[in-house]
Amino acid sequence: MSFAVVVFYFFAAILLFAAFRVITTRNPVHAALYLVLAFFTAAGLWLMLDAEFLAITLVLVYVGAVMVLFLFVVMMLDINLDRLRDGFWDYLPLAGFVATMLAVEMGIVLGSRNFGLSIVPAPSLHPAGYSNTKELGGLLYTQYVYPFELAAVVLLVAIVAAITLTMRRRKNSKYQNPAEQVKIQRGERVRMVEMASDQPSSTKS
Repeated sequence: MSFAVVVFYFFAAILLFAAFRVITTRNPVHAALYLVLAFFTAAGLWLMLDAEFLAITLVLVYVGAVMVLFLFVVMMLDINLDRLRDGFWDYLPLAGFVATMLAVEMGIVLGSRNFGLSIVPAPSLHPAGYSNTKELGGLLYTQYVYPFELAAVVLLVAIVAAITLTMRRRKNSKYQNPAEQVKIQRGERVRMVEMASDQPSSTKS
């Protein structure tokens, strides 16, 4: 067994353990941290497959941006863990069935000779000027250009929907208009109100 195979199994074991802990831990902060570990391990596996661009993108985009946002939201929100735990075991049979089906499907796909994955060929040596980023861009804009454009449209629709939901005005919310606040004059800041003094009522003995 070569050193590359040992490293692959080591990374794969860490990735499986981290993914399992993401869905089993009860603390959302711990789940996010385990997800960070899973992303780093997946990036290491992509580096072993000579996909440096995808590995760096995974670390920068998901670990550096998305997971920081997840941690910020989880730690800023007042999450009631007791309410999250209510009814957890009620969904266990359905979740176990779905997980079993996914595992069976992955086993069928990876173990089938129709997909050419039953025997993994040895990695070929690339020339000196090889760039996996160039190869990836060529595949995205030639062979997979229509799925790539479709994914871009889906992401654009999601961005527009998120902005629309954020910018909508709610009836019970109060808003400030900075432009109106800047236009205020000096005399409008303080208003003098004249009120008659209260006269104490005479008490009759």
